[in-house]
Order: sequence, then C-alpha cells, then structure tokens
Amino acid sequence: MKSRLTLIALLVFTFVYSQKELSTKLEQYMDTQFAINDFSGTVLVSKNDSVVFKKAYGFANYEWKVKNTIDSKFSLASVSKQFTAVAILQLAENKKLSLQDPLNKYFADFPKGDKITLKMMLTHNSGLQMDFDELYLSKTNLDKDSVYTYLTKKPLLFEPGTSTAYSNIGYYLLGRIIEKVSGQSYSEFLKENIFNKAKMYNSGVSNNDVIVDKMTQLYYLDNYKLNKNPYINWNFNLGHDGVYSTVEDLNLWNKALFDSQILLSEASKKEMFTSYNKQNFGFGVVINPFYNQNHQLIAHDGGFFGAMTSLNKFTEDHVFITVLSNNQSKSYYIAYGLAGICFGKEVELPYKHIQKVIDTQVYNQYIGDYENIKILTKDNKLYYVDYNIELLPESETKFFRSDNHNTTLQFIKNKKGKIILLEIKKAGIKETKNKTKGV
Repeated sequence: MKSRLTLIALLVFTFVYSQKELSTKLEQYMDTQFAINDFSGTVLVSKNDSVVFKKAYGFANYEWKVKNTIDSKFSLASVSKQFTAVAILQLAENKKLSLQDPLNKYFADFPKGDKITLKMMLTHNSGLQMDFDELYLSKTNLDKDSVYTYLTKKPLLFEPGTSTAYSNIGYYLLGRIIEKVSGQSYSEFLKENIFNKAKMYNSGVSNNDVIVDKMTQLYYLDNYKLNKNPYINWNFNLGHDGVYSTVEDLNLWNKALFDSQILLSEASKKEMFTSYNKQNFGFGVVINPFYNQNHQLIAHDGGFFGAMTSLNKFTEDHVFITVLSNNQSKSYYIAYGLAGICFGKEVELPYKHIQKVIDTQVYNQYIGDYENIKILTKDNKLYYVDYNIELLPESETKFFRSDNHNTTLQFIKNKKGKIILLEIKKAGIKETKNKTKGV
C-alpha cells in the first residue's frame, strides 16, 4: 500500500513538474513575442482540462495607455462564425428549420435562392460573394431592407454547390435567418442559448450603441505604424463577425462545445466537425487545416483591421489554444508556435531582424521551386511565392519576409556549393523543402 501511494505521489509530482515546465516555455515564447513583435492581446492554453498558461500583454487603449488584462474583451472577427453555426444547428435540433432549407424560404426573392441551401452557406459552397464591407465600413444610415436589396444585386461567383468560396455574406444571411426563425435578435438568441448555457458571461455581440465594460480598442497597421480603426457599423457586421469575448470565456466555449453536450448533441457536433470540401470547411470551423502539425485539429482564425484572433482545438491531444489581439498581431502564427511547444517541438524564440546589404547576384542561385514554394527574383530583389512578398536579407543565405518577420528562410547548400534545400521557420517552427526545380 505504501509503495502504491509513493508511486501515485511520484506521478502527480511528474505531472505538475511537466505542466510547470510547459507553462514556463509558453510564457518565455509569449514574453518574447511581446518584446520583439509588440504583441498586444491575451493568450490562453489549456491541456487535459487544466489551464497551463494565460497572460495579457500590451494596451487595450493606446491613447490612454490602459493595459490589457486577462478579462479584456476582444472582437473575435471571423471566429464569430462558429457561434452562428451552433445557433443554426440548435434551431435544426428543435425542428425550427432544416439545413436543407433553401435560402428563398426565408428571403423569397433572392436570386437563385431556390438552389442555395443553409448547409451550402455554412460550408461556403453557396456561390455568394465574399463581403459587403463597402457598406458597413462607410454608411451609418443602413437598415435591413436596404442591405438585403444591395446583396441581391451581387452576382453569384458560381452555380450553388459546384465550388467553394469563403463568404461573409452567407453568414450574415444566416444571422438574419436566426432572427426570422427565433423571433429574437441575433444578440438575444446567442445570449440565451449559447453564452448563458456555457456560462460565458463576458461575451456578447457588438452594436453601435451599448458601452461594453473592458472592451479593447482596435488598432491596425499601416506602413508599420498603428492607426485607430475606421468606423464599423456593427449592426450589420454580424453573423460573420460581431461577437466579442475573453480568453477565459473562450475556454468555457471550448469545454461546452467540444467536451460536453451543453450546446449541441453528438450528432450535431459530428455534422459541424465534418470537412465538406477541398478547403476543409465544416460549419464555422476548419477541419485539419494545413497548419495542424499532424495532430487532429478543429480551428478558425479571424482578422478584420486591428482584430486578429485564433481558436484551436487539438481534439485527440485535449489541447486548446486561443490568441486574441487588438493591434493586428499575427495571432494565427503565434498560436502555431504555441502548439509546437505543446507538442514538444524545438521552437525558436522571436528575435529582432536586421536587414543587411549583400551582393544580389547570389539571388540567381536561389530562384526556383522548393516543393510547393516558389522563389523568384526581379529588379535585384528576392520574392517569396509571388511578387507581393519580398524577402529581406539578414545574411547571404538567410532572409525574412518583409510582411511577416515571424517567418525566416535559409538556403542550404550541399558540399559542392549547390542549393538543395530551403529551411523555413514559421513562428519559430522549422520546415524543410527540397529544391525540385531551378538553376
């Protein structure tokens, strides 16, 4: 009996020690992201139902130097879509609608609305265009009818159900369908059927009027300088956007959605978490996206001006990571680095990149294809993938992306001095690409 108790105590000590070691590594990574890349926002990582790291950085308001706290509220941008998806599924469970319902059941005169189903809208297979931000970023005098009329005049990108194209318009219309079917506002429905059930009392839906306690201000980068966000008409930036929350509330969302049946039945969750097209879209989430690091992942990122958000659930590893930013910090990259640390990978800490002057003649050695990555040169400059992303040298063989200093590239030579390999570090995690075509 004594030896058994000793073994249990040893296992508990080992678990606590490993959790502490993981927490230290996560904090070191994030502290460096703050120091080097000016990250502003909040982060939470949980593993096996225990929070192993959470911390706030930067400012909720730069003008007044009000610091972010762990209970600061952030606009979630497109992470909002999964809340719309859950609301639609709840209404389907209650027989208030069907995922096979055509759009014209709710909007009778919508062009080709008889061919567009709610399920197509959920999975971005509807053919609806990307957005209508030309309205809600500039106009204050909008109403539902004028917005709807405007949307009916936007031609479809393709015949419904024949292809895939990400659509905020589809999710906006789903938000309005929730209102039509439930008889409640989108905000009221989410509060009653999602936020309250999951005990997410620090979450809600933004509008143009209500003052939200501890809501962060948004700042976007323009030519590497922060600017205050432009006007957003929040009454129409909903369904696809509009939800605000905290990292702790999102951890409650994680538990309620993935680890229980508080919000949805197992059958509905299975439907939500199925990939329906080549872009791996489920309902409001992406299933096993390319950045899954060979672990089962359900995720979604958001980005709209200053709001950059990332929500990641590694279902088999029971790891949950969420990163929320209000100054356009690349939350999705940071979440990728944090996941690498959780999985025991060697992750390089961020560092300050210093551009150096080198002989650009060496660029001719680098051009070519490295599996799915293309390196190009033009006007004595080196480019990544296309001519929009310049690579800046920090040595003769090592470069960093001009648009994202969290990515570095190093060209590796063989013994004969020929370039054979490209070593890419994204958020500190190394990938290698063999040179498949080029000089």
